[in-house]
Amino acid sequence: MYKRIILITLSTICIFSNSFGQAGTNGNDRPGTIATAIENPPVIDGEIFDDPIWNTVEPITNLTQVQPDNGLPATEKTEIRIAYTPSVFYVSVICYDAEPGKLVVSDARRDASLDGTDSFLFILDTYNDGQNGFLFGTNSLGIEYDGQVDNEGQGNFNNNRQQGGVIGGFNLNWDASWDVKTSVGDYGWSAEFALPLRTLRFNSGDNQTWGINFQRNIRKTNEIAYWVPIPIQFDIKRLSLAGKLHGLNLKNPGNLKIIPYTLGRISKDFEETDPETDLDGEIGVDVKYSITPSLTLDLTYNTDFAQVEVDNEQVNLDRFNLFFPEKRPFFLENAGQFSIGSPGEVDLFFSRRIGIGEDGQVVPIIGGMRLSGKLNNTYVGLLSMFTEAVQNSASSIERNNFTVARVNHQFAQRSAIGAAFMNRESIGGLDEGALPSEAMEYNRTYALDGRWGLGKKAQLSGFYSKTKTPGLNSDDHAFRFQANYSWSGLILNLAYTEVAENFNPEMGFLFRKAFRKPEFLIFYQVRAKEGNKLNFLEFRPHISYRGFWNFDGFQETSFLHIDNHWVWRNGFEVHTGINITREGVTEDFEISDGVFVNAGSYDHAEAQLVFQTNPSKNVYINSRHILGGSFGGSRYINSATLGVRIGDKFNSEYTLQRNDFSLPNGDFDATVFGARLSYSFTPRIFTQSLIQYNSVSEIWSANIRFGLLQQANTGLFVVYNETRGASGILNRSFTIKFSKVFDVIK
Repeated sequence: MYKRIILITLSTICIFSNSFGQAGTNGNDRPGTIATAIENPPVIDGEIFDDPIWNTVEPITNLTQVQPDNGLPATEKTEIRIAYTPSVFYVSVICYDAEPGKLVVSDARRDASLDGTDSFLFILDTYNDGQNGFLFGTNSLGIEYDGQVDNEGQGNFNNNRQQGGVIGGFNLNWDASWDVKTSVGDYGWSAEFALPLRTLRFNSGDNQTWGINFQRNIRKTNEIAYWVPIPIQFDIKRLSLAGKLHGLNLKNPGNLKIIPYTLGRISKDFEETDPETDLDGEIGVDVKYSITPSLTLDLTYNTDFAQVEVDNEQVNLDRFNLFFPEKRPFFLENAGQFSIGSPGEVDLFFSRRIGIGEDGQVVPIIGGMRLSGKLNNTYVGLLSMFTEAVQNSASSIERNNFTVARVNHQFAQRSAIGAAFMNRESIGGLDEGALPSEAMEYNRTYALDGRWGLGKKAQLSGFYSKTKTPGLNSDDHAFRFQANYSWSGLILNLAYTEVAENFNPEMGFLFRKAFRKPEFLIFYQVRAKEGNKLNFLEFRPHISYRGFWNFDGFQETSFLHIDNHWVWRNGFEVHTGINITREGVTEDFEISDGVFVNAGSYDHAEAQLVFQTNPSKNVYINSRHILGGSFGGSRYINSATLGVRIGDKFNSEYTLQRNDFSLPNGDFDATVFGARLSYSFTPRIFTQSLIQYNSVSEIWSANIRFGLLQQANTGLFVVYNETRGASGILNRSFTIKFSKVFDVIK
């Protein structure tokens, strides 16, 4: 039955794509501008009016609202100028504001969200492929906001509500080396950006063209305006709709950076029989060399991530795997080039497998290399990392090599075809000096993937993969096919995923094993009429479904979600939904200590309610509530986040999730609490803390970090970690790390 539904929906999506027309798919109707070549650079201080360099550059001024009044001119004037020298790309902006005293700036941290604040962003498609790019932004305080965009910021359609973290085609944790300065006056505010060309990836040559777009957020009117207008369901990352920047004459700027670090740590494990204080130190180095402007080699030795924030606590209330996103800087750069599969569900390459054991223990990384970039229209990536052996009371892990090779050739109209190879291989025993065994222990994954853009509005995509593991010789495949239509507020998605019983990607992540899964989504975003009495901005009615069957034809999960989002112009939102569910349990399992769920099929319905207040206010609240049946009983899930800001320096969020279950074989509850606090002395000097509690493990943990950034993710870091259980302190550590960037070629 679901195969027939898939064919019908595929046909419908193709009909929608054709019937709405394909005007402009070649990009010739997109607006364009010229980059101005300059000999002398402007002074980067945020002051634009009196700078003679900027006075020679013609400004871009015509921005158009997409929110709240789609299609109307922006309510405030904006002047944007672009210039470049042989080594630096410059952007300046003057954001005129009739009431500069009412500018909203809520956060001074690097990469803090610019949504709902007075801010300015721009995106660069340096390869002019309409799919990948770099995003930069700031607010009137001059924070540095940047990220890498892959596949127009879109991850595969995946509505598994259980997943944690951010997955998809936008990498906010990518941190580049660049500079921005701002100024505030009675005219409004202004900013100057200086991006060293060696920070970007591009094709050199004369008269190059880049994709480009600009976004301004004007908070007092809850306004979002773009240079190139974008349909309401998209954002600035929709690069296939960006404008064009012409006239760039670019040469290889040269780039060789050496980034050494030194680290000292004091730690104590109180769970040992006779705990002792350990004092140790580390040194290591990263090297970055641009072979060409579009191809970069990264080398790393004794790789360390002491400055990285710890994972958020999660509680597993079903029988499937939890997803924890990657946070380590080395693996985040160009991560989209190595991504293949279905994010958060069937990730064929998941970099957390390198250097982190199955139980979360740290596995020291000896070092490795990454080659990534673009050759003509083909993205290439090669990553090879070596990890040390680990042997303790909890685990025994041999030395391993992890290698992934990836190619992805891109065509016009959002189309591409690619392949990937992943290999984990043991390279020695546990003892020092041990030689590799004759019968090498390994795991390999082979994959093909592609996407076919049907004009601006529709796309077909998918992947096929096989694994090779000693002792598993059949039923080792996985594949996914997906169809998507998105235009004029309407989103249609249809997908089918299959994972065979012996599919075993040991360098990847599987949300669950051995399943067949059809799914669909129908989502419609409707703007309310201007001036309506209730001050509505828009409505978002939608329906989605996902179902999991095992290979015996038994349905293990069914989830039908019917919902509407009610959004007001002032930023307040209410989501009202119902879920109709089925959970099929093939064998008894323990959901909590002493509470078992018996095998069988459980059909239920539940109500879902979400409230969100304006996130740009000094105090805001988000809450989510679910009430309904679960495994033959009932569950009540409440989660709430309270955000509190004091000025533009202090930010805090307090999150509480409470799960109450009443099941036939017993009752239980699970609570997770998290408090995230930060104080930014300047955009580059900060202190942050994450305090968490998990009632299931009865553990409190604290991660406190002080950072003094030099550039990107380097500088001085001071980190304190402590974990407490019911019996007292479990472990404690204090770390000081310093790293510095040396630009050998400038």
